[in-house]
Amino acid sequence: MNGAMSAPFEFGALPALSRSGADRQENLRGDRERLLSRWPDARVVLVGHATRTPVRAVSAGSDSGGQYTLSTRKALSFGDEPPEDALFLGEWDGTDYWALPGEPEDTGKTERVRGGWGFWEEVPAADGELWVELRGHGHKLDDASAGLLTTAVALRNWHRRARFCARCGEAAARTQFGWASWCASCEREEYPRTDPAVICLVHDDVGTNGKHVLLARQPMWPRGRYSVLAGFVEAGESLEGCVEREIREEVGAEVWGIRYLGSQPWPFPRSIMLGFAARADASAPLRPADGEIEEANWYSRAEVRAALAADEIHEPGFEAEPGALLLPGNSSIAKVMLNAWAAAEA
Repeated sequence: MNGAMSAPFEFGALPALSRSGADRQENLRGDRERLLSRWPDARVVLVGHATRTPVRAVSAGSDSGGQYTLSTRKALSFGDEPPEDALFLGEWDGTDYWALPGEPEDTGKTERVRGGWGFWEEVPAADGELWVELRGHGHKLDDASAGLLTTAVALRNWHRRARFCARCGEAAARTQFGWASWCASCEREEYPRTDPAVICLVHDDVGTNGKHVLLARQPMWPRGRYSVLAGFVEAGESLEGCVEREIREEVGAEVWGIRYLGSQPWPFPRSIMLGFAARADASAPLRPADGEIEEANWYSRAEVRAALAADEIHEPGFEAEPGALLLPGNSSIAKVMLNAWAAAEA
């Protein structure tokens, strides 16, 4: 590069679950008359067990940015007004979208598709639809579908955990068409909660972007699967302080040069992943946290590029060879971070 300094790496694309284009302003969900008048022309996103939802293949030549699009239902098929458990997701392209619980018909039919972690899986199939879950297939959805389903799953998960008032313990009722809950006993109103978590790509201190990246694996992951480090923000803690603490606790490394990259909602059950990059001394010993981190290693840019290029599809029960490097699924912000770092120069 003739001695020129490289630019700090940045995201080359939005994380898969950050592609939300629907208008969900508070005044929309608070306007009951408007929502009821538009209900006959609204569409409903069904969300079932394990966040499965029906999708159809995107038609050839579409520029929607995905392989699948949500297969929604007519709102009037659920009644003349929104049911009590209907969640308003927002307006997209002149149409209101809602979410309701729903499951596929028990036809016994399935289709084999590639799921999370690069494994093949059998998903329910009926009437030209596939029922896929957000975590493993969110990156395959077109932009509008990814945003709508992420919102639907986030609201659904919050309501499943907020059925009772946190102050007095009485049953709480949904209000604002899913965007708040109300306790009639103590008159407490609550809104959907999001738990902040940091996720940090740590590289060595060579040049601008480093030549090696620090990756670790949890004991429960498939053998060979590694990712960048992450953890929840604690009460009274800054985001940068959380990055320093989590990296130190998980692998014993001291980091500096912390900088923000971007974020992604991760509604499993209700997180927002805040992405950072940081530097560390690759010659310092690593000390994986007992019971939390099984192994941590430094990997070269060439090794990460090779793992990204392989993009293999595995059969259920697949066991990686010793020393193999398998990376996170495409719906994760971790994959976006690794793609961006691998594409950069030191």
